[in-house]
Amino acid sequence: MDVLVINGPNLNTLGTREPEIYGNTTLAVIEASLVAQGAAAGLDVDTFQSNHEGAIVDRLHAARSDGTRFVIINPGAFTHTSIAIRDAFAAVEIPFCEVHISNVHAREEFRRHSYLSDLAVGVLTGFGVFGYTMAMSFAVERLTA
Repeated sequence: MDVLVINGPNLNTLGTREPEIYGNTTLAVIEASLVAQGAAAGLDVDTFQSNHEGAIVDRLHAARSDGTRFVIINPGAFTHTSIAIRDAFAAVEIPFCEVHISNVHAREEFRRHSYLSDLAVGVLTGFGVFGYTMAMSFAVERLTA
């Protein structure tokens, strides 16, 4: 496994959830695009989505031993609440990019704090689903340079 893409709570509802904020693209389409983008660069990409914090922590722990070299994560609401996911990233020491579809800094005050950003090698926010593409481009550059 080269790149692991993790999506947090409610991202399984993309395409129908608040399309004025998140657009109409489904998570399945995003994931397929990222797998193809990685494959074109010779990288293996795996995707994972969960509405459960512990499942995301468990998947990060598994990434430590499955050969994952880079993680792209949209932690959803866990961005603002999960010290557990932060601690998992610190424990596994795998570089990652944090992605947010909406510009969290232009939304409610509580969305402006991330427990992950200071550990991330990059944060993409407000670029819509194109943020995922940019994160994968960065991962490809980093892993194939």
